[in-house]
Amino acid sequence: MLVNYLRFLLLPFSLIYGLAINLRKKLYDWGLMRSVKFDLPVICVGNLAVGGSGKTPTTEYLVRLLSDYKVAILSRGYGRKTKGFILADANATTETIGDEPLQYYQKFENVTVAVCEDRVTGINKLKENHNLIILDDAYQHRAVKAGLNILLFEFRKLGTLQFLLPAGNLRDVFSSRKRADVLLVTKSPVPLLHVAQQASVNELQPNENQQVLHSYLKYGDLQHLYTMESRSLDSIKGYEIFLLTGIANPDPMIEELEKYSKAIKHEEFADHYAFKDDDIKNFKSAFELSNKKEKIIITTEKDSKRLKAAGFKDLLINLPVYFLPIEVELFEEDKITFDELILNYVKSNRRNR
Repeated sequence: MLVNYLRFLLLPFSLIYGLAINLRKKLYDWGLMRSVKFDLPVICVGNLAVGGSGKTPTTEYLVRLLSDYKVAILSRGYGRKTKGFILADANATTETIGDEPLQYYQKFENVTVAVCEDRVTGINKLKENHNLIILDDAYQHRAVKAGLNILLFEFRKLGTLQFLLPAGNLRDVFSSRKRADVLLVTKSPVPLLHVAQQASVNELQPNENQQVLHSYLKYGDLQHLYTMESRSLDSIKGYEIFLLTGIANPDPMIEELEKYSKAIKHEEFADHYAFKDDDIKNFKSAFELSNKKEKIIITTEKDSKRLKAAGFKDLLINLPVYFLPIEVELFEEDKITFDELILNYVKSNRRNR
């Protein structure tokens, strides 16, 4: 209740923020601020809200779909302690490039991963040696004119009242969706009823040239933080789960874990949170004080990058610590449409076609 009241007090600042956003939009629309278009396919994955819409697994979906091409992923590298253009290599850490870029780098050996606040500079450094570039979280970075914009909307938040920052979580006005080529509704329920699908379309009110498609999350087997061991979610039925997250929206993950256990103790931190020694020590103490014989520690794949890179191995090495991988999948008809749209765009816009 207090949080809602405080947000209400911040509404005047959201109004000012909205005016600034709209002015900036107009300056780009009128050509008074310059957008750079490149001569190779550039796909932008973005959203209007702050985090939690599924950009990372959607980017990974694109990488798998485009495996026949030389792909570069360019990110801002949120949460890193460095500046400028950095190419990920074997020495990369969450502090040098950020947690999501590190996840991409360690997951896809044939993909180039780079970070740069200035996406124009970043693309210029990558374009000569790659067939296409995927911009992770760059929808508001209008200095680049992407060839294909994929804008994500979380299913459960469509139709709800949302405010601009700082009163709410929106960093862009809803009308900005009109610039996108694909409006991808993420984290949809399975099965997806036709009435729910149509409700998304009614809410988004697409232009004639915009596709409204639906995706859902698919969870893999649990992976041990330090070894190659994996185990199925079925194997932890009835376990006491100690969940550690530092992501924008852990609710879908909690819902998945609740299918296997109702005993979930959740330690929640902000998105991209830099874990501290005391955080992990306190979490470990709570785990060890539990009298339950069958218990397990679970975190997200993104959080696992920060846990492994932050020097916590001595604290966690002897504990059953696992991360839960997720992937994005599209419903059958939408998948055909989406895959065809992406592949046709890349094929028709590649250099020397």
